[in-house]
Amino acid sequence: MSDPTPNKKQITVRPNGPYKVEGDIPLVHKTQIVSEFGEPLTWQKNETLQPPEEPYFLCRCGHSTDKPFCSGSHKTNGFDGTETADAGSIVDRQDSYPGGTNIEVKSDASLCMSSGFCGTRFAHISQMVTESDNPQVRAQMMRMIEHCPSGSLTYSIKPGEVEVEPDLPEQVAITTEITSHGPISGPLWVTGGIPIERADGQPHETRNRVTLCSCGRSGNKPLCDGSHRD
Repeated sequence: MSDPTPNKKQITVRPNGPYKVEGDIPLVHKTQIVSEFGEPLTWQKNETLQPPEEPYFLCRCGHSTDKPFCSGSHKTNGFDGTETADAGSIVDRQDSYPGGTNIEVKSDASLCMSSGFCGTRFAHISQMVTESDNPQVRAQMMRMIEHCPSGSLTYSIKPGEVEVEPDLPEQVAITTEITSHGPISGPLWVTGGIPIERADGQPHETRNRVTLCSCGRSGNKPLCDGSHRD
């Protein structure tokens, strides 16, 4: 495992253990804002948390008695943190939705954690692309994609051009999702292109938006796959 330089922002996955967060990365809490129909619209920052130490350690097994921080519970609950997520480049996994002329929308299904920003009660983005000549539809799609926490969905204004990414701060967010059954704890949302290193010392591709599993149940560790909703 590499030894980060002082004050370098980095998250390291510990073998069958927590996430080590170093480099004075801010830790905040964010909650989904939903419509009267339960459709996710955006995110609201609720507070900035004060980690007990630097570096700080965030729970990955889902059973900490000091959430979101690690309390060592993984040592006694048999947590298996084996990482199975593809650490390769997103461009090798992306597919384009057909039909767009003024916008190109790409999807990496392996990153999807079903946060709900990709559709409304009327249509999914994959259908909306076919109506993207309409400026209002196109603008709505862009907002929806930019609020996708995992970065599973991306867009560019024209096919082949550089993808447009929202300007997100360097931080880790503890998330709360709003469901029909009430608020639930969501993944750790890492933004701002913070490097993430696997437990075997290999780097994940550095991306602007990453969602890390915090319930311990994901089948795509260390990334979130939506299993926390079960």
